[in-house]
Order: sequence, then structure tokens, then C-alpha cells
Amino acid sequence: MSMLFSPVSLGSLHLSNRVVIAPMCQYSAVDGLPTAWHTIHLGGLALSGAGLLIIEATAVTAEGRISPDDLGLWSDAHAEALAPVVRAMRTHSPIKIAIQLAHAGRKASTEVPWDGGAQIAPDQPRGWQTVAPSSLPHAEVDTAPLALDDAGLARIRDGFVAAAQRAHALGLDAIELHGAHGYLLHQFLSPLSNRRGDAYGGSLENRMRFPLEVFDAVRGAVPETMAVGMRISATDWVDGGWEIEQSVRLGQELQARGCSFMHVSSGGLSPRQQISPEPGYQIDFAQRIKRETGLPTIGVGLITEAQQAENILQQGQADLIGLARAMLYDPRWAWHAAAQLGEQVFAPPQYWRAPPRAHQELFETARPGQR
Repeated sequence: MSMLFSPVSLGSLHLSNRVVIAPMCQYSAVDGLPTAWHTIHLGGLALSGAGLLIIEATAVTAEGRISPDDLGLWSDAHAEALAPVVRAMRTHSPIKIAIQLAHAGRKASTEVPWDGGAQIAPDQPRGWQTVAPSSLPHAEVDTAPLALDDAGLARIRDGFVAAAQRAHALGLDAIELHGAHGYLLHQFLSPLSNRRGDAYGGSLENRMRFPLEVFDAVRGAVPETMAVGMRISATDWVDGGWEIEQSVRLGQELQARGCSFMHVSSGGLSPRQQISPEPGYQIDFAQRIKRETGLPTIGVGLITEAQQAENILQQGQADLIGLARAMLYDPRWAWHAAAQLGEQVFAPPQYWRAPPRAHQELFETARPGQR
């Protein structure tokens, strides 16, 4: 058996294979509520044959959205609207489903990418005042965020907890806290964005304090049967910023607190970042965190080919492979990878006649409720 299509566990969460659909913002919600687009998009990905699907960055407070069109889970109404989407996936696929809970911090209140992605000023109709660890804008042209006080920190921490409880009530299998790509938890971690003089700024221990408090609160708010992990940026790619050694320390702290996995990405905090992307360019970070923390890691970063993914796993560089753009480009990536590696993968019976003659044994024959 290939490693890519072998089972793996993230804490109490058991996956049939190691293909992970990474969270991808769709900028298609209305007031944080999912639309028909989410049913079509997530429903299609649920039939991909992957072991785990992570729903896009989902805001825990209204001001935590990246754009006005982002998904949210800050009220029971949001959970009720998401429930039929989850039910549709559950009805037709055995894929495990996670959700990425997020707060964008100073990178909130922006236009959607296809409209340029620039920040919307708080005095504009679709904009609002952003918040952050310190009153430092992401880009020089942005409106400076308000520095969070103790009450603001408590409100956001409570928002993560309430959203986590709604995610559990929805029957989701796992929660991923978004501590990457320059969003709020990452902003607390990096000395480039965190210039606080209180217990939440300065030393590495202090800068980790709020992200770890959020993790502890979420971990304590849902049963042990629900996996809770974190996505991080292993480095800011900026001198003097967050880097891999600090990421290892964070991973060790998370491991001691019962973290189920780390999803290892990089960058996103500063426009000054210097990145030269190439196939697998972030895998070394995942390998070091895996080795020095003992946590299961999801490796990402221009992984597009089945054998490339298999080699990463065989060499012990990561435990699972996360795919984002590659999965948008080829929503049947897992089917094609299984065919290339001589494995079987789930597909619904409506699709069992799809494989070419050379791959007639590609699909497992168990239906969703039988696995």
C-alpha cells in the first residue's frame, strides 16, 4: 500500500487516507451565511476521494472576516444555515469534515481578491474598523487597527469558543485554528505585528500567550473525540520576524496541551516578505516540526503530483498532504493519484462507471453509510 492512501489518525480522528483538502476562502457568503455556492463547491469536493476536507476560514466574530463576503459562525443562525450543507456532504460521502475557525485581525475589511483585495476603509459602506495586537497596519496605505484591550481579547476568545461549540453541534469532526497567513493569532505571534508592552507582547512566551489561551479554551469547550489542531506560518520570510525555531517552540507547547495536528504553511504577515516558491518549498518546515514536536503534520506548498506527495510521506517529511489550488484545478486529484499509485479510493455509486478500462478497480464499492 502507498502511504498516501494508507489510514492515519489525528488524535481521535481516523482518516481513510492522507489527502487533505486545505481550507480555501470562497468570498461567496452573505452576512457570513453560506449560499448555494457553498453547497455546490463543498459538495463537489466531498466526492473527491480525499480523507479530510477543511471548510474555509470561518470568522468567529463579524469584524473577524477577511472580506464582507466571508463565511461566519458567530451566531446560531450561521450554524443553522451551514447545517444543510453539512448534511448533503454526509449523505453522499464518508469524507471527514473539519472547519477552520479564524479572525483576520488587521487584515480584515478587504475587497474580495477579484476586486483587487485592498482594504476597505471603516467609513466606507462595506468596511469596518479592524482590531489587532497593536495599532500597526498591515500595509502603509491601510487604516491602522485598534489595539485590543483585555475586554476585546476576552470577547474574541469567547467567540472562538462559541464557534467551536457550534461546529461540534453541527457534527463536524475537527477544528483547525487559523494561526497562519498574517491573521490575528499569527499577528500575536510575530514581533513584527505585536509591539505590546503587557503580558501578551515582548518575549516569545508572552507573544504565544493569546494563541495558546484560545487553543486551551477551544480544546476545553469540545469533547476529546473532536480533533483540534492549528495552522501556522512557520516563518514570516522577513528578517526579525516569526521563524521556524519559534514555530517549533509553539508546536511543543501545543503538543503538551493535547493538540491533534499542525498544518504547516508560511508567510502572509508582511508585504516585505521574500519568498521564492518552488515545488514543496515549505515541506522542510513541516519535517522539522514533526521531528521536534512529535505532532502529526500536514505538509503544503506547490504539491501537485501523486508521486511527489508519496515521496514526501515516504521520507517522513510530513504525515498528510494538504492540497488547495491543485484541488480547485483538479477536484478529482485523489482519484487520479490513486490510479497512478495502484490504489483504491471512495467514489459514490453514481460514478462507479467513470474509470477507464485500465483502472476498473479504482473505486471502493462501499457506500457512505457502510464505511
